[in-house]
Amino acid sequence: MRKAFLMAVALVLGVAVTASAEVTSGPQVGDSVGAFTVTKVAGNADDGVEAGKSLCYRCKMGQRPVVMVFARTADPKLAKLLKKIEEEVEEHQADKLTSFVNMIGGDAETLTKQAAEFVKANDLKRIAFVVPEDAKNGPEDFKIAADADLTVVCYKGGKVKTNHAFSKGQLDDATIDAVVKASCALVE
Repeated sequence: MRKAFLMAVALVLGVAVTASAEVTSGPQVGDSVGAFTVTKVAGNADDGVEAGKSLCYRCKMGQRPVVMVFARTADPKLAKLLKKIEEEVEEHQADKLTSFVNMIGGDAETLTKQAAEFVKANDLKRIAFVVPEDAKNGPEDFKIAADADLTVVCYKGGKVKTNHAFSKGQLDDATIDAVVKASCALVE
């Protein structure tokens, strides 16, 4: 009886640990960030890309330090994260730090509308919003996890330096600070 009880407790604890573990999503540390096609929706008027234009945004960024985001939900937590990243982009203009957000998880038309509204509502000026060709899950070879509500990939010179992925509801002040710290590390 005691053995069965201990096994049940171990099983429950194992499930609890698994449920709270960070999601694995997107290119991992050391991976190269490959080319992929997106359509620019809004944001970063200074990047020289008109809204509605299709291009490889990753290619346009070249060797620059980049905070690349894949987001399924445009909510206040995402806005808080992006406002802090935007502050870092502003502060590190001389280092050419930049950022772009890939809206994914639905059809391109709906995502385009949501992204444009989100940029306007949150007054985001230095972060470009795009919708990838594969609007459902992003580029196939990037392996954006279906259960990842948010994937943030910090890369420089085309190589991933840090990766953060979160299930819906996992983004909080502590995780936002960790992502912002990682973005700052790209220019140190």
